[in-house]
Amino acid sequence: MSDRIKKVVLAVRAALAKGAAGAGAVTRSGARAVPRPGLRSVLALCALGGAGYLLVKHPPVAKIERGNVGIRINQLSGAASVVRDGTVVLIPGVHELRQLPALDQIYKAAGSGEQPYQSVEGLALGVDLSVRYAIDPAKLVALARTLPDDIRTAVIDPAVQGVIYKVVTRYTVREIFSSKRAEIQQAIEAELKPKLAADGILLRHVTIGKITLPREYMAGMETLLAEELQTEKMRYTLELKEKQVKQTSLEADADKIKREKAAEAAGNEQIIAAKAQEQAMAHVLPFKQKQIEQRRLEAEAEKTSRIKTSEGAAQARVIEATGEADSRRKLADAEAYRQEVVGKVSTAQMERDGAVISRHPLLIQKTMADKLSDKVSVIIAAPPTDGGFIGAALLGQGKNAPAPAAVASAPEADTATGEQ
Repeated sequence: MSDRIKKVVLAVRAALAKGAAGAGAVTRSGARAVPRPGLRSVLALCALGGAGYLLVKHPPVAKIERGNVGIRINQLSGAASVVRDGTVVLIPGVHELRQLPALDQIYKAAGSGEQPYQSVEGLALGVDLSVRYAIDPAKLVALARTLPDDIRTAVIDPAVQGVIYKVVTRYTVREIFSSKRAEIQQAIEAELKPKLAADGILLRHVTIGKITLPREYMAGMETLLAEELQTEKMRYTLELKEKQVKQTSLEADADKIKREKAAEAAGNEQIIAAKAQEQAMAHVLPFKQKQIEQRRLEAEAEKTSRIKTSEGAAQARVIEATGEADSRRKLADAEAYRQEVVGKVSTAQMERDGAVISRHPLLIQKTMADKLSDKVSVIIAAPPTDGGFIGAALLGQGKNAPAPAAVASAPEADTATGEQ
């Protein structure tokens, strides 16, 4: 890029120098001289054209791809700065941009199906190996100047292949295939990590996948595995039979001990039951005696209670008879007393009534009117002039009795004359 810029600058300078030389020759030959302002305009136009060409062919901006980190290096001062995702400004001829991956990368070593590796026996085999690595973010500026453009081919591949060849040759095919796989993986990580760290690359993890074995070895391994499986099966069968014999013996011993324990437990149970019955009888006999004594006392108490009840009932009947006789006698006395008092009251009342009637003869008429009140509703009559009984005038028994003025509302009267 800088070579192109230099070439363009040199071409512009040569063109300017050639134009200046031609202009001088024309002036010296006596032709019309070109004024100074015109030359300056041509030079400015040429400069602008060259700048436009450079901007079009070599734009001063660059885009940082996703997942990468850009390192902008100043070729004049040697300073470098780290630029993240986005667009970065580059001055042509001054700045140079280097992009490095910021995310973890996966490298798969060749040789999973080609069988390029050898075991300690000299047998060829293939190993499917994956290496996960990343660029150390603390050393991006230094690595941008030292690391080659193709890091995977120039750095990762030689280091991984060299470590795999050296580690795999330490183990047998059987160990690589089954028992020592984790150990081999750890050994590869232990040797590969410092090598990559020296180049500013961080080793994340190493994974061993499929192992490709030779066909002859696979056939022999299958035969060996079949024999081993048969041997293991026989061994397990013998162990099973031995365990069954031991189990039968132990079951017989357990059954024997169980019967002995059951018989012993039954005897102990009978002994305990007899002792318990004896102890119970020792408590039951006094209890029975207490029950008999209690029942005798209860019978005597019931007898006494019945006697007391009978005596109380007889005394109650006597008291009731005496009380009834007294009450009847008192009732008779009260009745006699009442009749006596009532007679005395009636006599006194008659004496009082006689005295009142003697003083007030009209009370007889009032009394008669009160007695006739349920037969006669209204009686209007003039009082007798001699002060006699009003009924005599009504009945026509009085001498010179005036005719009644009016008699009304008599229930049994046939006419309005006042006669009944």
